[in-house]
Amino acid sequence: MSGFEFDAAFWATIALFVFIAVVIYLKVPGMIGKALDGRIKAIETELAEAERLRLEAKFLLEEYESKRLAATKEAEGIVAAAREEAFRLTAEAKTSLEALVERRTKAVENKIAQAESQAIAEVRARSADVAVEAARLLLARQMSSKGDALVDQAIREVGSKLN
Repeated sequence: MSGFEFDAAFWATIALFVFIAVVIYLKVPGMIGKALDGRIKAIETELAEAERLRLEAKFLLEEYESKRLAATKEAEGIVAAAREEAFRLTAEAKTSLEALVERRTKAVENKIAQAESQAIAEVRARSADVAVEAARLLLARQMSSKGDALVDQAIREVGSKLN
């Protein structure tokens, strides 16, 4: 064999060196570095944007939480005020109802007293009318029998007193 034989491993090694040389000549590592740098910058930008959005979301969450607490306190205040107003209105209605019942009771008592007085007055008037009528009838009976004699005697007395 003649001195130097080239086997497949040798040729593969030579091909590898040639490939690496072509890659370096064409500046492929720089392009890969630029591409990786670009991708790193894009990822950093996305991370910064994600952090900004996270902070904004945290701020909004805190803001909404404070608004929710304020709304809860306001709602509790409204409920307390409404409850107080309801108690006040209930007390006023009770007082007003008691006053109304008292006024109506007095009015009914006054009407009863007035009706009683009117009934007593009517009974007295009717009793007086009945008594007058009874007296008239009694006098008429007494006068009819003794009336003529009394009239004659009264005429004689008047005549004697006038002369």
